[in-house]
Order: sequence, then structure tokens, then C-alpha cells
Amino acid sequence: MLSHILFMNFILAGRLAREYILPPAGLPLADASGGSLLYCAGGLRVWEKQAGLLARIGNNYPQEWLQEIEALGFDIRGIKAQPVDVDQRAFIAYSDSMERSQINPVQHFARREMNFPKSLLGYQMEEPVKDFKQIHPLSPAAVDVPKPYRKAKALHICPLDFTTQSQLISVLKSASLSTISLDPAPSYMNSTLWKELRVVLQGVTIFHPSEEELRALFWGETNDLWEMAQTVCNFGCEIVVIKRGGQGQYIYDKASKRKWELPAYPSRVADPTGAGDAFCGGYLAGFLKTNDPLQAAFYGSVSASLKIEGSGPFYSSDVLPGLAQARLYALQGMAREI
Repeated sequence: MLSHILFMNFILAGRLAREYILPPAGLPLADASGGSLLYCAGGLRVWEKQAGLLARIGNNYPQEWLQEIEALGFDIRGIKAQPVDVDQRAFIAYSDSMERSQINPVQHFARREMNFPKSLLGYQMEEPVKDFKQIHPLSPAAVDVPKPYRKAKALHICPLDFTTQSQLISVLKSASLSTISLDPAPSYMNSTLWKELRVVLQGVTIFHPSEEELRALFWGETNDLWEMAQTVCNFGCEIVVIKRGGQGQYIYDKASKRKWELPAYPSRVADPTGAGDAFCGGYLAGFLKTNDPLQAAFYGSVSASLKIEGSGPFYSSDVLPGLAQARLYALQGMAREI
């Protein structure tokens, strides 16, 4: 155990999963460690080597995976095992055109003439959330937060249920925690829940919606993404970073009212799983280094570009030394102020 780590700059909260991935290129993953939390951690690890992790797992989650995560330098005291077995399986298949599917795994394996893994028998995709305030059993709870984590400088919350995200922001918001970044869950990004979202945004520094989520929030109101970003900032957060997949990001800074467009770094796409989470991890690391909303996006973009070139949350850990810095330098000239 890394219990000797008494202080850390970063806390990351999210979900862990046992992943089955059929990527558009390369070998499949069958029962491999994954989930939003680890992809975010992988993106942060491109630039920073330590963070405290918050998550819940079933009693049947492989202990050797936790040991591997800890060996990478992460503090796992915030990962709490529940006293019951939990199905944490997640399936994703990609077509040649990057279309993503999470249903009918038998069909996808058969189409590729692959043997269906016995460990995936009985898999059912998680049902869409009907009550946005419902707490998911594997969402980390505020009571799970170890005391050393409360002295951190920066927190990122991956897509989780609304109640958990709200409680984590409320409990961890303190004088020492200068930066909170939030990646919303699609379940509450709709126009009927503006009142609730405004309460959460009061404690957020950086808001990381995808373009699809932001458009769903403003459905029927406006089609202008910059107008959406400004409106969101007016309700409390300081920076909005709109994730646009292969098209890059839009960044809006409330303080300066400046707007930038950043194209995605031109990488070879082998497996896009977790790229958005990796971006958020890299962005948080960059923001704590530079305190600059645009410069931080360069860090996030590099983390995402490295992630999509291979499978697994920590693929970027094995890239050539100096590659991340070289891409960071190359991105400096690619941003465009609007």
C-alpha cells in the first residue's frame, strides 16, 4: 500500500469497469480493467504521476488489478469494495467507420469470426437512468473520501449520477481545493433540469460537456455553442470546454470572455474508448501547471491523442519518451481564437 502518501494534488472520482472491447483496429480486450476513472487517470498520468482515486467496486473485482493501479503511483485508499459481488462488465464494439455499439455482443463477435468469451455470457447493457437523482450503487460516496484527499488542490469528477456529483462537490469544496472540474452525465443534461444543474455549477471551475450533451441541455433554445457556453458560465462555472470528438474542442473563459477552437491532434485512431476521460485528466494536470484555460487544453488534447492510438487506460504510459512534449509544442500553433 502507498499509505505513506500523506498529500496529493489531484483527486479523481469515477467508475471502474471490467471491459470487453472490440476496437476498430487491433486485438480485442476481454475482461480488462477500465472505466471512466482509469481513463481519466491515464490522461493525467501523461503529465503527473500521483493522484488519489475515488470509486466503489464489487467484492469480485480482481485484487491484482488494484495492485497494478497502485504500482503506477495512484493512491487507492478511496476505492472501496462492497460486501457483495457486482456485475461491472462493460461491452463496446466499433465498426470500421467508428460507429459505437454496446448491445448484441454475440453478434459482434460472430461477425468478426471470434470465439465468444464465456465470461461475457449473460451480459446486459446497463439500463438508462429514469430518475436522475437515483444514486448508482457503484458511485463513490462522500463518506468514502480518505482524510488525506481533503487537502488536495484539484478534483475531477467523471460522469456519475447527479446526486453523487453534487455531494462530492459540496463535501470536497474547501480552501485548499482550488480547482473542480466536472464531466456531466447525459441523464441530467436536458432543458427540464436547468434549476438543478445551476446549483451544481456554483462550485465548478471547469465544465466538460460533450457537444451532444450541451445541445440536449439547450434543445429548442439555441443552436449557437458559444451562446450555450456563455449561459452555462453565467450560472456559476468559470470555464466551459466543449468536447467535440474528432473535431477537437471549444474553450470559453468567463473571466476574459475569450473563445478558442482547438482541433484534435491528428493521431492514428486504433481505439477511441476513454478519449474524452483522458482529455479531462490531461486538462486538469495542465490547468494546475499553467492556470490557463487554453494551455490546459493542449495538455488534454495530447493525452487524448495518445490514448486513441492503443487500447487500455494506460496505453499512453508506454509511448516513446518526449512524444507528449513534442505534441504539446506542435499544438501551440493549432489553436484559433474566435
